[in-house]
Amino acid sequence: MSVQRPPVRPPEPENIVLQARDVRFDWSDVPLHWIPRDPVATHLINVLHMLLPAGEEWFVKVFKEAVPYVRDDRLREDVLGFIGQEAMHAASHDAVLDHFVEQGLDVRPFVRQVEFVFEDLLGDRGLTGERKRAWLFERIALIAAIEHFTGVLGDWILNAKALDEAGADPMMLDLLRWHGAEEVEHRHVAHDLFMHLDGSYAARLRAMGETITMLGALWHRGHRFLMARDPIVRGRIKGGMRHLRRTGPAGLTPSGRMVGASVRRYLSRTYSPLNEGSTSQALAYLAASPAARAALR
Repeated sequence: MSVQRPPVRPPEPENIVLQARDVRFDWSDVPLHWIPRDPVATHLINVLHMLLPAGEEWFVKVFKEAVPYVRDDRLREDVLGFIGQEAMHAASHDAVLDHFVEQGLDVRPFVRQVEFVFEDLLGDRGLTGERKRAWLFERIALIAAIEHFTGVLGDWILNAKALDEAGADPMMLDLLRWHGAEEVEHRHVAHDLFMHLDGSYAARLRAMGETITMLGALWHRGHRFLMARDPIVRGRIKGGMRHLRRTGPAGLTPSGRMVGASVRRYLSRTYSPLNEGSTSQALAYLAASPAARAALR
């Protein structure tokens, strides 16, 4: 009787220098429902576009504040590369929001709510001394938890063949896969920074609990908002996370089971973000991405 052994992971590239890629996308021909005949799945992913500009601008602000605390040269280089990539991500998704508005889907009211969360609730509170440092480290723990999900989602979108089979718009897929590939590429940085500055297992658990609560609420509310404001759907379909029961197994969105399994891995004391996704696959996509290739010319 043969013994089943787990697959051997190929060796990952080392000493990667993270860098922002100056990508550009043309949204003029991208339909509002870029997954044909499926506004529900389209908008479950479109919630990302409403969350990411404010969220990733917040990442950049917090990481810039953290740079003086970094005592390791390689980690400092990674943090600076992370900052450059996240700034480009925020700008790229912001352009998608402008495209939605041009198509009659005014997302600005919900985006203002997201900005309130990141700029006011999670922003700089004017603290000083030890309280300022503690609040900074708490937010870095939150970013590390959020980045776990962005890395998992990045790995998912790189392998989401069902979207290709459904005829999803290639421009939107390139944006999502370029972004997803960079999330996989830098998936270790926020965790490395948290471990460098704090590393408390209790803080990591607390941050994950807060992150699940925040992202779950925002995603549910965001999808309900999009379905209600969509000028084609006109509220005929009520949004909400319950739709994942169809779209997840169909491969059109991440499934609840996949996300839940990733949380269990994160809660392990031996967790490493490098066990999520493949740097080699991410770099291969970035070498082939139309937008990333155009940025080199």
